[in-house]
Amino acid sequence: MSVIQSIRDRGTWIIFTIIAVALIAFILQDGVGRGGSAFSNTTTIGEVNGQKLERAAFEEKLAMQEKMYASQGAQRDQLIGSLWNQEVDRLLIEAECAKLGLQVTAKELSDILFSENSPLKQEFTDPATGLFKVEDAKKAFAQIKKSKNADQIKMINQVYIQPILEQAIRNKYSVLLQKSAYVPKWMVEKQAADNNQIASASVVFVPYASIADSTIKVTDNDIAAYVKAHASAYKKEEETRSIAYVSFSAVPSSADSATVLAEVSSKKQDFETATDNASYLNRVGSDLPFYDGYFSKSRMQQVNKDTLVKIPTGTVYGPYVDGNAYVLAKMVGVKNWPDSAKVRHILIGTVNPQTGQQIRPDSVAKKLADSIKIAVAGGADFNALVQKYSDDGGSKAKGGVYDYFAQGQMVGSFNDFSFDKPTGTKDVVKSEFGYHYTEVLDQKNFAPAYKIAYLSKAIVASGETVTAASTAAASFVASSKSQKDFEQNALKNKLQILNGVDIKNNDFTITGLGKSRETVRWVYDNKVGSISEPTEIGDAYIVAMITSIGEKGTMGVAEAKPLVEGLVRNELKAKQIIASKFKGSSLEDFVKSSGFPAQRVDSLSFASPFVPGVGAEPKVVGAAFNKALIGKSTPAIEGTSGVFAVKPENIGATAVMQDAAALKATLLQAVQSNVYRGFEAIKKSAKITDNRSTFY
Repeated sequence: MSVIQSIRDRGTWIIFTIIAVALIAFILQDGVGRGGSAFSNTTTIGEVNGQKLERAAFEEKLAMQEKMYASQGAQRDQLIGSLWNQEVDRLLIEAECAKLGLQVTAKELSDILFSENSPLKQEFTDPATGLFKVEDAKKAFAQIKKSKNADQIKMINQVYIQPILEQAIRNKYSVLLQKSAYVPKWMVEKQAADNNQIASASVVFVPYASIADSTIKVTDNDIAAYVKAHASAYKKEEETRSIAYVSFSAVPSSADSATVLAEVSSKKQDFETATDNASYLNRVGSDLPFYDGYFSKSRMQQVNKDTLVKIPTGTVYGPYVDGNAYVLAKMVGVKNWPDSAKVRHILIGTVNPQTGQQIRPDSVAKKLADSIKIAVAGGADFNALVQKYSDDGGSKAKGGVYDYFAQGQMVGSFNDFSFDKPTGTKDVVKSEFGYHYTEVLDQKNFAPAYKIAYLSKAIVASGETVTAASTAAASFVASSKSQKDFEQNALKNKLQILNGVDIKNNDFTITGLGKSRETVRWVYDNKVGSISEPTEIGDAYIVAMITSIGEKGTMGVAEAKPLVEGLVRNELKAKQIIASKFKGSSLEDFVKSSGFPAQRVDSLSFASPFVPGVGAEPKVVGAAFNKALIGKSTPAIEGTSGVFAVKPENIGATAVMQDAAALKATLLQAVQSNVYRGFEAIKKSAKITDNRSTFY
């Protein structure tokens, strides 16, 4: 969602002023990449090739992103990681662009803002024609030249203008890399010839699966030797650590559940007789706040809504289980409502929805709204009044119109007016944003809508349950002074030892444990063999023990083992198969010694290293295209899925040659699509210092 859209949804009244001033401020500069940071001499969160990332600036951007993405459920720890990557990429790309003299000019920014793909398009679209009113957008920017709201200007510059500039400069750099790609004629010709080749061969295949895994012992020395031989494939960019841990459950017991059920059941009669549902629920405490509005069945989120809509008005249904709670549901009322409504309004704001600061006194706003009502009744042009008075930037460009929105999307009083009043109704409606002079333009698809009050109590663990889990965990720690004690106590208490691996210094979660930043910090503050105090994570108390530290660089045996053990086992099987089953020198000898028949494979493609019925076997396919071996057998070949011997029989070409121009275009596109590798290479060669773990 764009920043403009996000702010529009909150009904801000100053959006165009803010963006215009931010644009003007940029035009007064000489392109992107100049000027200094507003923060200096502060603690740094990291460095990229000597360029500091100040914590204060980072926190400011993080806070802005939290506001932007809150509605999408983004978590702070996720945003920290993504923002760090964005900032590192930004500094690296800006440095490269500076070397090349690339920048985004004010004219280019203007072209982006006022093009057919403009991010302003939604705000300046004619509701009647659907066309982007470019001139109106330009006039708005030209007319608005003053603003005293520095904080709002700064926000728009950070989360709207600046990202446009950063994306534009990155696009320039990407295009530069893409245009530098070149595919020579000889490569096209060779690729075309290779793609055209086909071969047939006879193959003896002894699968690794013919030997049971249990008969092959893979030692640590075997793992170490394999990693050493393939060191480049098993390098780590940063240190990782691993833990073993046991868990002491503190989930609610059956007794806890029964207690909550009894509490909810005891309130059923009082809930049914309550005349003020909101006050009653506030007094007794409900985990579901009372929504004083109506919902159609299609808009209800409850899984048992088929049952709930049948509750007689004024009666209570339940208790029933909904998720992790016991719930009573009371049918407050039923109305015949549309499922969507179209309205237009003029908002006379009383508070700024972004800051909560007062825009104008309530009495002044009410008087102005009433005056607008009188003016419209006297024949005044509604659209002209919208443009002059409305503080809702989200609908102003559309004549104040909100086109067919569903129930529950607007603030309560505005929503209820839109759905409860018949088409054609006009009146002033008060909401937390101010006073809306509102007209209901149309309504569609009438059906029953229900107002239901819910008394909900979560099923939570009692103090006794939590204390029991905490005490058991503390006792375990007290008697576990070493790895041996840890393992023996787990066995004695019938506790499963689980593992958390590849834990990085800046991680916020541990696989299997979930969100556990406190534990990650402990892991990096202690040494191998250290045993933690009980830590509450979710519905359990965790006791962890550090089992290994994987230094930056080539992986150690413990880290590499899960990744390479299967590969090493196959290598050992291959040696055994070759020694025992591939005796002699001809394919016939191999058939006899292995006990596996020769199979003929046809239409092998040089461009695609797949053996029908077996899978990807590049060594086998390569051998089939060896002209020197036609009529002869290869020695045993250690493949991906087994050991092979290949007897090439025929090498030819398909009748249809691939079009050279089309092939060149395909190869060029493939090269250009790998531009991201250029970014990765820059990042890999950069000197990056990451201090995030110090602060988060």
